[in-house]
Amino acid sequence: MTITTMLAPPMPAVPAAALPRHPSPGATDDTVSEVSGVVEVAGALTAARDALAAVPRAVQVFRALDDAELLDLTRLAADEVRLAQLHVSLLAGEIARRSAPELGHAGLAQRTGHRTPEEMVRVTTGTRVADARTAVRVGTTVGAETPTPLGDAVLSGRVSVAVADAVRTGLGRPTSTMSETDLDAAAERLLPRLDGLDADRAAREARTVRDALDLDGIADREEARRQQRSFRLGRRPDGMGYAHWILDPETFALVSDVYDRITSPRRREPRFTSDEERAAEAHEAVLDDCDHPAVDDDRTPQQRASDTIAELLRQGAAADTSQLLGDEPVGVRMIVTARTLEKRRGQGWIEGHPDAISVATIERHACTAGTITLTVDGHPDNAGQPLNLGRERRLFTRAQRLALAARDGGCRWPGCERPPSWCEAHHIHHWHRDHGNTDIADGILLCRHHHLLAHNNGWEIQRAGPSYRLIPPPGPPPSRHGAQANARLGTHRGDRPAEPIDMPSRSPALQDALSASAPARA
Repeated sequence: MTITTMLAPPMPAVPAAALPRHPSPGATDDTVSEVSGVVEVAGALTAARDALAAVPRAVQVFRALDDAELLDLTRLAADEVRLAQLHVSLLAGEIARRSAPELGHAGLAQRTGHRTPEEMVRVTTGTRVADARTAVRVGTTVGAETPTPLGDAVLSGRVSVAVADAVRTGLGRPTSTMSETDLDAAAERLLPRLDGLDADRAAREARTVRDALDLDGIADREEARRQQRSFRLGRRPDGMGYAHWILDPETFALVSDVYDRITSPRRREPRFTSDEERAAEAHEAVLDDCDHPAVDDDRTPQQRASDTIAELLRQGAAADTSQLLGDEPVGVRMIVTARTLEKRRGQGWIEGHPDAISVATIERHACTAGTITLTVDGHPDNAGQPLNLGRERRLFTRAQRLALAARDGGCRWPGCERPPSWCEAHHIHHWHRDHGNTDIADGILLCRHHHLLAHNNGWEIQRAGPSYRLIPPPGPPPSRHGAQANARLGTHRGDRPAEPIDMPSRSPALQDALSASAPARA
C-alpha cells in the first residue's frame, strides 16, 4: 500500500471587507468577483469538512495497518491539521483587523460581546486561549498590508502556523537595535533551516539567530526572563498543597541539577561482558549497591524528589547534602569561548540550555565559583577532541565527561533533546568488540535510551574529523520523510547501503569557538 502525502495549494485570502454572499443589484464586476471568491472559499471549506467527516473511524481499520502505513497516515492527518490551522489563522487575522483597538466598542469583537479578538476566536472555535492567540498572531502576520517572507511561507504551506508563531516569538520584539525589517530579514534567512523542525526546535533556532544578530541585547533579554520568575503556593480542596514555580534559566539549571540527582538512579555504563566477567563482577556489584540510598526504595521518583527537597529546606544550611544529593557540589556549569571573556563581548551558555547568557553573568559566576579551562583543538581534522586516555581506563573520567558535555551539548542522536546530565559516554569503537580507546575523539554522548538502542539494534557511529555520522542497521523500508525520521524509527532499506545520518553537536559554545577559529584554519 502506497500513500502519497501532499499539501494542498493555499486557499485564496478572505477579502478585507465584509461582503454579501450574493451580489446586489447594480454591483460592479469587481464586487461580483469578490463575492464569487467568498462563495468559493465557503464551498471549499464545507467540502473539506464533509470529506473529513467521511473518513472511516472504525478502530479495526487502523489496527489493520502495518507500521509504515500507520506512520504515513499519521503524517497525512497532520497535514490536514496544518491546513485547518491555516484557515483558522486567516479568519482570525481578519477578526483581529476588524477588532483593532482604535475601533473601540465599534470593533467586531466588542460589538459581539467579546473583550478581545483572541477571546472571540477562542469562543467561536472552542479552542484553548493559547491556540486562539497563536491563530491571531499568525493571521495578523499573513494578512499584513506589506507581505513578509514568513507570511508567504505560511500561505504556501511550507511552514505551519505553529512553527511560524514559534519563529516570531523566538525572534522577539523590535528594539532600538533591531527593527521590524531586520526581524523579517532574519526570519527569511531562517526559513531553509525550518524544514522538518517542530515548533519547539524552531523557537530555539529563532532565539539563537536573535542572539547572534543582537549581542548587545542579550543582557536585556536575560533580565527580561529573570523578571518573569515567581513562586506561589496554593491549597487544593482535598487538603493537599501545590507549588507553582517559574524559574529563570540560571535558577532552572541549578534546580534541575538537584532534581536529576534525586530522581535518576546512579548512572552505569551499559555492560556488554562475557558470562565469566558478569559472574566475577556480581559479588562486587551487590556490595556496591548495599549502601546506595535508592535500593529498596519503593517511592516513585517524584515522591523521592518531594521528600528530599522538603528535607533540604528543613535542614537548610546545616544539611549534610552528600547524603541527599551525592558528594559533588551543586552548581551550574557555564560554557564560553576564551575570546569572549578576553574581549568581554559576546555570549555564553549554561550547559544543557539553548539560550545565550551575557558576559556579565558568566563573570559573576567565575568570581564566586572559579573556572575550568577546556582547550578545544581548532585543527579541522581534530576539532573539539581533548583529553585522550587511550586504553588505560575503560570508563570516561569526570574531566572527560565535562569535555564531552561542552563539545556535544547533550545526546547527539538526531532529534533527541536530552541534556548532558542525562547522558552516558559511548565508545564509537566498542571497548570489547573493537578494542576501542577511551578518548574524547572516540566518545560521544548518548542518552540511556539511545545508548542501548545503538548497542542492541546494531547502529554504528563513524567519525570523520570533528563530525560524526550515524549508520542505521539493516531493516524494513524507511519513511519517505527523510533520514532523521529513520533515525527515530531505527530503520533503513535492507536492499541498499544505509544512508549516513549527520549527528551535529548541540553545543552552541563549540560552534561559536570553531566559527571564530575558521579564518585562522583557512
